[in-house]
Amino acid sequence: QLQLVESGGGLVQPGGSLRLSCAASRFTLDYYAIGWFRQAPGKEREGVSCINSSGGSRNYADSVKGRFTISRDNAKNTVYLQMNSLKPEDTAVYYCAARTTYYCSLNPLDFGSWGQGTQVTVSS
Repeated sequence: QLQLVESGGGLVQPGGSLRLSCAASRFTLDYYAIGWFRQAPGKEREGVSCINSSGGSRNYADSVKGRFTISRDNAKNTVYLQMNSLKPEDTAVYYCAARTTYYCSLNPLDFGSWGQGTQVTVSS
């Protein structure tokens, strides 16, 4: 089974930046669309961004457009989420997930393999 491991979370002040990484083991990510999701306490898991298997198509939630950038390095078997201009409302556990298809989605139900999550806290 595809295993995903997120890293890069932490505590940052409002307006700051973080870069999350999603690394895979046992399988190459070349043929998977990868999504980033987040879940804040008491809220449902929501889609943040997705990149298709070739890297040529990217989707973003309206709440992060212009601030977050998703990218992938298939040679390193890793997908990144660069988060700039962070706000307190971005505080959540961030998960990456893989979808065994070329196409992107921001619906968590479309993804079958998940990482364990990494905490992002935006606070002064």
